[in-house]
Amino acid sequence: MSPIGKQTPFREDVLAGKRILITGGGTGLGKELARAFVSQGATVYICGRRQAVLDAAVAELMQSAAHGGRVESAICDVRDADQIEAMVERFWQDGPLTGLVNNAAANFISPSVDISPRGFAAVRSTVMDGALFATLACGRRWIAQGLPGSVVSMLVTWVWTGSAYVLPSTMAKTAVHAMTMSLAVEWGRHNIRVNAVAPGPFPTESAWEKLAPIPKANVGAASAEQVPLGRYGRMPELCNLLTFLQSDACDYITGANIAIDGGHHLAAPSTFAELGKLTPEDWAEAKTLVRGKAEQEKAQRSAG
Repeated sequence: MSPIGKQTPFREDVLAGKRILITGGGTGLGKELARAFVSQGATVYICGRRQAVLDAAVAELMQSAAHGGRVESAICDVRDADQIEAMVERFWQDGPLTGLVNNAAANFISPSVDISPRGFAAVRSTVMDGALFATLACGRRWIAQGLPGSVVSMLVTWVWTGSAYVLPSTMAKTAVHAMTMSLAVEWGRHNIRVNAVAPGPFPTESAWEKLAPIPKANVGAASAEQVPLGRYGRMPELCNLLTFLQSDACDYITGANIAIDGGHHLAAPSTFAELGKLTPEDWAEAKTLVRGKAEQEKAQRSAG
């Protein structure tokens, strides 16, 4: 049975024959999407910058493979257009991709006046540049070969409202939102659908800790208390939506950004605006905790 079990409305082999690239698919939301896709028959390609993480993810994900599904990986820094081009070309040799999920992301909380050019570039290049490069690499091939395709970018509800204290991510995600609407029109005649999804709070390891490093930072965007449905999102629910968008069941949906947040952005400030309550001492504590966690992860990678 699929890892999302009875929580899916789809037949078990709904993605059989699909070939889907998930950027940043070795951890977090991307890995969970890969798990769902491969369990429903898709060939899933994941990429990232750490070989050990990718190898572990492939071994884990293959345990969920069913209906002919399989997983392959490639080292790739999505900030580099040449690396993306080489990776997509390599995967294409086995057969054209049918779908792309722009999932690779970077983010951190900070007062905007403290953002350095390097910090801004790290987020922008991963989120905006990476999504653009991957989308173009696939889109050019689909158009040249007369093939349909499906692009889904993982966004946030802040693209409609903006968000304080995560300015680089807000700017980059909003750019991808604009890309989604623009390419949906431009590529519609080629039967290439371009959509996006805006998840609310779906806790994942590491990323969640960096956005809510101290208890008093558990504000709107990271809180379940202000969600009308009264809870965090469940991973099978997100996987179901992405499965639908990568299947053949919704060929008339394009240019959409679908919120999946329990109504959060409609009822509350699903942003980080409440971080304005933190004192300079609170910010210093948050930075210390995040840096400590990052150093710990780096040491673990080196030891591995």
